[in-house]
Amino acid sequence: MTLYRGTFLDTPSDPFSGGTLRTEQDGALLVRDGVIRARGGYADLRREHPEEELVDLTGGFVLPGFVDTHVHFPQVRVIGGLGMPLLDWLDQCALPEEARLADPAYAEGVATDFVSGLVGAGTTTALVFGSHFAPAVDTVFAEAARVGLRITSGLVVSDRLIREDLFTDPDRAREESLALASRWHGVGRARYAVTPRFSLSCSERLLEACGDVLRTVPGAMLTSHVNENTREIVTVEELCGCDYVTSYDRHGLVGPSTVLAHNVHPTDPELALLASRGAAVAHCPSSNAALGSGLFPLARHRAHGVRVAMGSDVGAGTGFSLLKEGLQAYVAQQLLADQGHPLTPAHLLHLATRAGAEALGLGDEVGDFTIGRRFDAQWIKPAPNTPLDVGLAHATDPTDALARTFALGNPADVHSVWIEGDLVRETKPALVG
Repeated sequence: MTLYRGTFLDTPSDPFSGGTLRTEQDGALLVRDGVIRARGGYADLRREHPEEELVDLTGGFVLPGFVDTHVHFPQVRVIGGLGMPLLDWLDQCALPEEARLADPAYAEGVATDFVSGLVGAGTTTALVFGSHFAPAVDTVFAEAARVGLRITSGLVVSDRLIREDLFTDPDRAREESLALASRWHGVGRARYAVTPRFSLSCSERLLEACGDVLRTVPGAMLTSHVNENTREIVTVEELCGCDYVTSYDRHGLVGPSTVLAHNVHPTDPELALLASRGAAVAHCPSSNAALGSGLFPLARHRAHGVRVAMGSDVGAGTGFSLLKEGLQAYVAQQLLADQGHPLTPAHLLHLATRAGAEALGLGDEVGDFTIGRRFDAQWIKPAPNTPLDVGLAHATDPTDALARTFALGNPADVHSVWIEGDLVRETKPALVG
């Protein structure tokens, strides 16, 4: 067993429902086989377990690993394509790059960049939009397994209105998806996600095939996009003859295992439908701002009872860090004024950790430091004299320190990362006993 000493911050209780930031200053977690077996004050736990290896994480503080509920594996090399709305950005930046993943060697390099980017930002669990090419999906699963990253991903399918070299057909989509699920679903830390790109690019028959796969693979998830851009929404309504959420729901694709990204422009009936089905929404604030998609109506989602978590949406999003996404979410809600939902540091941490775990059906496993959870963690310890180091030196309490971390922090401030007790980031803490 290993005893980790430090200051631990987490949000096991939802701050949107009255929960608060839980802090353990000079605390300790006892971890065996990757699972938290005890927590409490350091002095007490050390006295009870004097012979266990001690990992000293004092200085800075320890957060749960981030849970990214929407991130695109093929797009890591096109981050920063600014100045375009969604559909133009897809045509000019994202889709040409995604077509390059037909080359297995190129896909391997992208997978390495992608997994490294997530782990380096403190992300330990991710719902990953895969590739249109099955061998590339194998590649990202394999790289995640090599590093230890916990991912849920799958084959992206489309058969209309985007580049023809990314097209599939319903039979092929079904066959390749089931083959990928047989190789990866439930293997190690991997799970499968049925992934229609969006109903804009999927015919009714293709969405039916997605429903077949979802019903065939027990425990699979469903992820796609919804209500991101007003031009896109109009086209979906014209093609499908219904609202965006219904275009998925009528094929059995909206349920407790569904995470739909964006939902910037929902109608009240759509929000009611999402809530009734138990689906979740991935809020991707930097992407919504960079593409000019709009400001996310968090208060309306909360009023309807729709679950919300955080996503980076790399590569329309401007980086892997959920610290940045938290800050962007805070700013967006401030700009919405009376229509927004004021966010505290505890809200931001919850959206980036516990809420994501629950959205991905992993609430019993990860997302906070409760006894029985996997030890997925990141040690935030900035280098001396950096902006965050200066800010933390003047923080008045843990809540203030967390606020400064979301305002000033970046991946360079993530000193070390563990997934299920395995150290997966190169910088190692000092062993002192």
